[in-house]
Amino acid sequence: MRIIAGDFKGNRIQAVPNQLTRPTGDKVKESLFQMIGPFFDGGICLDLFAGSGALAIEAISRGMNKAILVDKQPKAISIIHQNVSHLHIQDKVEIYRNDAFRAIKALQKRALQFDTIFLDPPYHKVSYDKLLQGISSTDIVTENGLIICEHDPNISMEDSYEGYHIWKHEVYNTTTAITIFKKGVKDDD
Repeated sequence: MRIIAGDFKGNRIQAVPNQLTRPTGDKVKESLFQMIGPFFDGGICLDLFAGSGALAIEAISRGMNKAILVDKQPKAISIIHQNVSHLHIQDKVEIYRNDAFRAIKALQKRALQFDTIFLDPPYHKVSYDKLLQGISSTDIVTENGLIICEHDPNISMEDSYEGYHIWKHEVYNTTTAITIFKKGVKDDD
């Protein structure tokens, strides 16, 4: 795996060596960042099922100030630490081994707000509906902030959640789709 653009363009990062994670492919990652960026003028992101940390690290490479990475798998946390250390970005990240739902509650208690949240859980093992309800019941997303859901294209997503609406939706292949929810009033985006 490699960083596609920005300060760390071309740097390779380690993948998690097991079948518990499914890295986002380079073509999907590039398309995603073209939709939401492609570069950022600061901001903070949250990667709730971080795996190797590739999405959050790509966001930092493209200009995000800070990222919080959460995963409950010990191997994933170890790989994230290796990748962050390799790129010398320890001052820009916080890494936690935790369940996504507990992490949402902990972040709410810290009164943190995110410009972008990446949700890429193991397909068919976590309910996107429960995750999105959990997030929308808090104040952890900035106004006009984005929640990016990478999912099986056969999963149908609700059109909206309290305060959020679908901003963009793309199907890439038989195994990958991305639905992006935006916080705030729906307009012509």
